[in-house]
Parts: sequence; structure tokens; C-alpha cells
Amino acid sequence: MKGRELTALAAYKRTPALNNSTWYKGILNSQMAGASDNDGAFDLVVSKMRRGTEPPPHVHSREHEMFYILSGQLAVYVDRKVFRVSAGEFMFLPRGVPHAFLLESDEVHQLTLVAPGGLFDAVNKMNAPAERLDVPTDADTITYANVDMTNTIEVFAQYGIRFLTSDETHATMPKYPTPARIATK
Repeated sequence: MKGRELTALAAYKRTPALNNSTWYKGILNSQMAGASDNDGAFDLVVSKMRRGTEPPPHVHSREHEMFYILSGQLAVYVDRKVFRVSAGEFMFLPRGVPHAFLLESDEVHQLTLVAPGGLFDAVNKMNAPAERLDVPTDADTITYANVDMTNTIEVFAQYGIRFLTSDETHATMPKYPTPARIATK
């Protein structure tokens, strides 16, 4: 770290609370640590999401993404494989590798660690304050499935995240259930 001055960091303690929690596309995110807390080393978020709020297949160019599942189960699509990740299990997704996940339970509660930090700076440009410490359930909740993705694509592109085309998804995640493949079954 020669030539880079580090900020004097302070120890702190946080718990999920309304003052550090937001709703982002139907997902409750409670930010325990952000890039400004640790010289950009990582983001740590406690998330709750329900089936149907998952992001589309995407790739990160800057950070590694890690999940530790507290409750529920995910199917994670990466490297032409499908990993089933349940409560008590951990999943590592390296930067530069396209991936996606779908909930296999009605809801998932997880810890998300992203390193280096900064990804949630992008999310925080598009979220809303949480009204309660649970996933939003209103019929008009904005999710990836029902939002115009133009702004989302632009904001994430500034942070090195790109959503995959259908052809890229099929090539890198052949078992991912795209709408076209569901319709032909």
C-alpha cells in the first residue's frame, strides 16, 4: 500500500435497523459495512428477499461476491453449473465470471460480502428507505421483473456491472430458466 494514505478507521457496532436499511427492487438490505467504513475494502449487507426479486444474470468486473445463507435456499448458476446453497452454506462468485441466482424457497435471508467495497454505493443510488425490517410485499413493489431497466443498467455500468444478453446467458448458464426456454416447455 505504498503511496496510499489510509484513513484512520474507527471501530463500530451495527445491527439491522431502519436507519441503515433500504428497499431495493423488493429486497431488504441492511448495510452493516460500506466502502466509507473500511477504506473501500468491502461491503457487508444483511439481505432478505422473496422469490421473484432476484437480479437478472450479470457479471461484475471489479469485485468478488460472496453469500452466506442464514435461511432459505438459492440455486446459483455459474460456470455452466448449478449450485444449490442452503442455510449454513457459503457461495463465492469471482469477479469476471457471469452468474445468476434464483430463490428455491419463498424467502432467503443472507449475508452478502462484496470485496472490494463500493457495489452498494450503486444500489444506494436506486433504493428507498425501508419502512419496516422485512421485504416489501405491496402489489406495486418495484422489482427487476417489472421496472424499466434503463436507469439500472446505466448506474451499474458506472460501477463495472453488466447484465447479460439472452445469448450470453444461454452460453454461460445453459440451465438458467430463461423466459424463452420456459415458454417452449
